[in-house]
Amino acid sequence: MSSKELFIDIFQKEIKREGADKLLDWLKSTDFFTAPASTNFHSAYKGGLCEHSIKVYYRFIKILTYEYGEKWQEIFSPESVAICSLLHDVCKANFYKEDVKNVKVDGVWIQKPFFSVADSLPYGHGEKSVYIISGFMRLNREEAMIINWHMGEFDNRVKGGSYSLPDVFYKFPNALLFHTADVHATYLDEERGVK
Repeated sequence: MSSKELFIDIFQKEIKREGADKLLDWLKSTDFFTAPASTNFHSAYKGGLCEHSIKVYYRFIKILTYEYGEKWQEIFSPESVAICSLLHDVCKANFYKEDVKNVKVDGVWIQKPFFSVADSLPYGHGEKSVYIISGFMRLNREEAMIINWHMGEFDNRVKGGSYSLPDVFYKFPNALLFHTADVHATYLDEERGVK
C-alpha cells in the first residue's frame, strides 16, 4: 500500500466528522501527497509530507499508550488522534515549489533540484493548519490547540517571545504529547534531507 493509500485508509476509517469528505477531496486536489515535509530538513523529498503525517500518527498512538495505557481511547478518541496527526501539517499543501540551483560537484557546475517555499497564504504554521481545516470541518478546542501549537518551542511565536505555550501544555497535556510525537517522528523515524 502506498503512503497516499495508507493515509486515505486511516483518514476514512477514523474521521467521520461532517465535512471530512470535502477536506479529503481538497487534499487530493493539492500537492499534499507529493509534497516534501520540509525544504532540506526532514523528509525533504516528494511524498515526504504524507509519510511524515503517517509516522506522527503511529508515534502519537505509541505515546498515548505509554502515558495512559491500553485504554487511551477513553481519554483521547481515535478520531481526534487521526485528525491531529494526519492534518497537523496541511499548511504545507501548495507551500513548496520545485526549483534548481547550480552546485559544484567534483569541479563541475551542475543543476541540482531542490524545494523552496512559495507560500501563497502566509498565515503562520500551526494556526494556518487550523484555519484550513476549519474551512471544511469543525475542530474541538483540544484538537485546535494541539494542531495550533504542534511546533512547541520551535514555533515562531514562541521564538518571538510569546508565553502562551506553557499555558497550552498545562491546560491541554495531550498537546505536549503530540508535540513529542511530531519530534520523535521527525528525528527518530525520518531521515534528514533528501533520499
